Amino acid sequence: VSTVNFLACQVFALCAAFCFRLYLGPRDTSPLLRHAVAILFGLSFITFCFGWYAVHITLLVMVCYWILVIADTRNIHRYTMTVAISYLTACQVSRVFIYSYGILSTDFSGPLMIITQKTTMLAFQVHDGKTGTMPSLIEYLSYNLNFLSVLVGPCSHYNDYIDFIEGRHVQRRLGKPPGTNAGRSGPDEVPEPSPMAAVTRKLVICVVCMVLFLTLTKAFPITYNVDSRFVSEAPFLTRLSYAFFSIQAARPKFYFAWTLADAINNAAGYGVKGADETGRVSWDLISNLNIWGIETATSFKKFIDNWNIQTGVWLKTVCYDRAPRYRTALTFVLSALWHGVYPGYYFTFITAIPITMAARGVRRNLRPHFLSSHLMKLGYDVLTWAATQLCVCYTVMPFLLLAVEPTIDYYRSMYFHVHIISILTAIALSRGRQHGDGASCSSSNGTRPPSLQEHPPPSNNNLKGN
Repeated sequence: VSTVNFLACQVFALCAAFCFRLYLGPRDTSPLLRHAVAILFGLSFITFCFGWYAVHITLLVMVCYWILVIADTRNIHRYTMTVAISYLTACQVSRVFIYSYGILSTDFSGPLMIITQKTTMLAFQVHDGKTGTMPSLIEYLSYNLNFLSVLVGPCSHYNDYIDFIEGRHVQRRLGKPPGTNAGRSGPDEVPEPSPMAAVTRKLVICVVCMVLFLTLTKAFPITYNVDSRFVSEAPFLTRLSYAFFSIQAARPKFYFAWTLADAINNAAGYGVKGADETGRVSWDLISNLNIWGIETATSFKKFIDNWNIQTGVWLKTVCYDRAPRYRTALTFVLSALWHGVYPGYYFTFITAIPITMAARGVRRNLRPHFLSSHLMKLGYDVLTWAATQLCVCYTVMPFLLLAVEPTIDYYRSMYFHVHIISILTAIALSRGRQHGDGASCSSSNGTRPPSLQEHPPPSNNNLKGN
């Protein structure tokens, strides 16, 4: 029933988003009314989906706003981070007992994870002086609880959301550069582009993903990877191949949910990123994934950069850019803590650390030798694509298995080969390391920390499970 309620709310949100843009646009409606409607619908959705559990979501928002108002700006980010992560963890622990260690496709912890991202992101931006003015209560509630993103996300920047509500979003993204003959300022300066093409394209993707989920996902159950008979009788390559296809088959569910959430925001007029030289408008400002980039990734970093993108931005903002040492490890640990308390999550993120270090070493030390000809580069790309996809499968399997025993059974059946290879590779190539974990995010090693969703599980618990 919860899954049906969730889908019903998202379909209703899509319809409401179109009405929000057409009848409550910023040119004809005050920001106060737009904020109020966004909050009202958002609260209605979480109450409809989760009943009294919605109290957890609203309570966390109110407590974090109280901290925002009374705390010193120098420490506001620390207080908010501590409170939000602690409350989320307490709810995640209680959730384990409520569902007897099981997992539902939708539950209240999903929106709570999104709220944790938003409240902490905003606190860090206030600390950094990037919000301009202190958010009012209705602005804060609207940013956190608006119906466009309260169920699945994505988390977006506070300033971008306020620009959208107040009618500056399109002008900021598509307006002429300062100093040109831009005419009078305001929301009428640049005509608002229609999101219909982008929304239609994303809804088509949703339909395709839904069909794939109803066919492939159920045809390749994840738990079969640790079936005792399959493990004991099937050859290693057969088990490796099944792991690959079962993980591939698990992705359409998440593609569907994130793409639909993106389409909902676009339908409301939110998500304009910019325009190319031909004038074609991009509506991917807050997109959470790049499906083509995921499926064709030739390195662990590229996979991470295209999966759960907005969670990666959050991790970069609150952890990776600020950690003085061990940035990658600390970011993975934070991502695991944010996801919950199931042991499988920690197996996934801890396993990802040596794989990430090894992938960086390979790209830095070996890739330049394959750039001398198109044929050699093609061969390198094919090999690294296969290696990346297999490493992703190996890494994320515990995330879907959840418990310790099936995780150990799976890794034992795989002879721990990725652990061994990645650790030895990282050690062997460590001499080429220039700055290591403390390197700047703009270094040649890679620009963004792992969103640590290098697994086909979702950025929120709404989408976990099969």
